[in-house]
Amino acid sequence: MARQSNYEKFPVISAGSAEECSAGWQAIADRLHSHLRTNQVLCAECYPGVLVDEIREELCTRLPTSTLFLAEECLKTPAELHAILDPLLGTDRVFGRMSSLQLADYFDPSRLQQMRIAVAQAALDGPVVVLGTSAWLVAPTDATLLYADIARWEVQLRWRRGQIGNLGLNNAADDLATKYKCGFFAEWRAADHLKTSLLSRIDFLLDTNQVLEPKLISGDAFRAALDLTAERPFRVVPYFDPGPWGGHWMEEVCNLPRDVPNHAWCFDCVPEENSLLLGFGEHRVEIPAIDLVFSQPFSLLGDAVHARFGAEFPIRFDFLDTIGGGNLSLQVHPLTEYIQSKFGMNYTQDESYYLLDAEPGATVYLGLKDNISPKEMIDDLYRAQERDGDFPAEKYVNRWPAQKHDHFLIPAGTIHCSGAGSMVLEISATPYIFTFKLWDWGRLGLDGRPRPIHIAHGAANIQWERATEWVGRELINCFESIAAGDGWREERTGLHEREFIETRRHWFTGTVPHDTGGGVNVLNLVEGEEAIIESPTGGFEPYIVHYAETFIVPAAVGPYTIRPHGTSLGQQCATIKAFVRT
Repeated sequence: MARQSNYEKFPVISAGSAEECSAGWQAIADRLHSHLRTNQVLCAECYPGVLVDEIREELCTRLPTSTLFLAEECLKTPAELHAILDPLLGTDRVFGRMSSLQLADYFDPSRLQQMRIAVAQAALDGPVVVLGTSAWLVAPTDATLLYADIARWEVQLRWRRGQIGNLGLNNAADDLATKYKCGFFAEWRAADHLKTSLLSRIDFLLDTNQVLEPKLISGDAFRAALDLTAERPFRVVPYFDPGPWGGHWMEEVCNLPRDVPNHAWCFDCVPEENSLLLGFGEHRVEIPAIDLVFSQPFSLLGDAVHARFGAEFPIRFDFLDTIGGGNLSLQVHPLTEYIQSKFGMNYTQDESYYLLDAEPGATVYLGLKDNISPKEMIDDLYRAQERDGDFPAEKYVNRWPAQKHDHFLIPAGTIHCSGAGSMVLEISATPYIFTFKLWDWGRLGLDGRPRPIHIAHGAANIQWERATEWVGRELINCFESIAAGDGWREERTGLHEREFIETRRHWFTGTVPHDTGGGVNVLNLVEGEEAIIESPTGGFEPYIVHYAETFIVPAAVGPYTIRPHGTSLGQQCATIKAFVRT
């Protein structure tokens, strides 16, 4: 059922010449050494997860005359940090509460002050390097600022391998869930706050995603690349991951190595966790895509979206592959008031399933059957969970047939899951992890442990009135013809009126006119091998996308067109487009 594709796994944004990038530690040290002749202090600020020991060893070897200070020596003790973090994180394996902690809260104020004095004194005698997370808190404000960055996905891989722990906790041996929860609810929030304040003043950006293969560009080159990206269509770097229900469609279509049991997920547009690849000649500098959101929120998101969400990217596109796999967990997402009161998150995960492909007999579980007993259903869920039994899902939940290009809308509070045999493009809001699993079909996660189940949270959010007739009318293939032109037609496909995301599908053999309307657009080529995005005014270079690729069109682009290209000329193509309703 799957099809071959020229899906690009490593999309590159052309950003400059090879001469602008220093690759490898010796070239980087040479560049920094010449800079230290005019400024005695180098502040190497590190995002949590950067391997500080690697930087320390390499710089000490290549800049031997410099005095080194490590910011980590000013951290509070693990016990002191737990006293701050534990009330926020709680005891649940998955959920805590969004934190407003700052990186300064992780450090002992008296030690910071002592190190500031020591740095200033040492700088009178020669070059100084201040290194680590929160190095900026002890370096003089006129220090040369190097920011060592890393993508969140690479941080997670290092957590999985037990390479690193959370900031100051000495917990590298803890399980991934523990470290991820601390990172998500506290550490990343604090680090992002400092990063945002520093983006405009960075002198050098250091890409540390590949161990022992660093790349350095100037702060000006970094900012110029972000400025350019925010004014033209682009793609983030997708990443793929196995799961207990994963399938095999993406392995063929996305040309993935078959080195894991399956591929369940693809995060194809989650800027908070994906990367951007900046091309400087033959060099590729990888930066977190969230840097673009932080630095260019108005150009990228548009005024109205920014006013509503701040510097957050509110639309997520990802893939869920169950072709040759199993059912997703039966689940529900929290209502807005619940996620706000319980977890401190501003908005919830309204979503939808767009079927890129489906095997014969594929289904989607969505909404409740008529006249069921909520108490009986919840009792059966607890009974199955506690006694290692089975939950009769089809006694309570509708199971709908699913075909290619169907669209199932899933406003928060609606019980749902994709069944086996489906290739889902999930279009949703972006509050990350707030899924309440109710039943996981009695299986274990890939780590051999039962996956976390949250029946109480789920029961508090299930909208029991969303039963068969309502779901069939309101949530399944609610297509409405909107407009048509020469060689194209546009349909409204959702999302539901309770959701803030609007989606439109365009079928086309000719050139389709689009306009961002002052808000960011996210699209996927859901039919056709290849299409080209162009500016009617020449505002950006033509941009080619391939089947199943998600791409972002910043608000600043304004008018743009899409038409078939290459092998798709003369054939029907289709895109699905999402944007925030205003």
